[in-house]
Amino acid sequence: MNFYMTTGTFNFLAKIKEKHPGESMFLMLNNENALLLHESNQSTIFKTPRPFQVIESIGTLENKGIAVMHTIPVIEEDKPLLEHRFHHLRTLLENHRGLSAVRFLRPLKGDAYIILSLWQNEKSYADWENTASYTAFKKEVTSFNNPANLLIGSAYVTKYFISED
Repeated sequence: MNFYMTTGTFNFLAKIKEKHPGESMFLMLNNENALLLHESNQSTIFKTPRPFQVIESIGTLENKGIAVMHTIPVIEEDKPLLEHRFHHLRTLLENHRGLSAVRFLRPLKGDAYIILSLWQNEKSYADWENTASYTAFKKEVTSFNNPANLLIGSAYVTKYFISED
């Protein structure tokens, strides 16, 4: 399964989504930009996508809720270690109230992996942030912030609200 992302204005991305009603697409926005996701076994219809391969998948993505992306830039040597740790990261996310779906995404270009989690609402995600599972998850994700990664950056979190229309 492949996963593609593209950014643009909300209205522009909404038109792309409307033109392809049979595709699995998710339009979301935050205070900084709008983002359109495309999950497919085929190539994407986006002209300038950020391509990923889905390594692990939990649940079904829906056009509602809040999407949280943990972006983890890693050096080439750490990629196998991060992928090995995905199973442990999965156990820290699974079965939390309000969690709808998770995608562990391997970059097909670049060095930034993404753990995308979809929550029913902000409260569900905030509740998870107050658990021991979240503390362990955050420690695991930030363990890749070491001096060797200075050239590619540190892990960070981005939140988006999914447009239900």
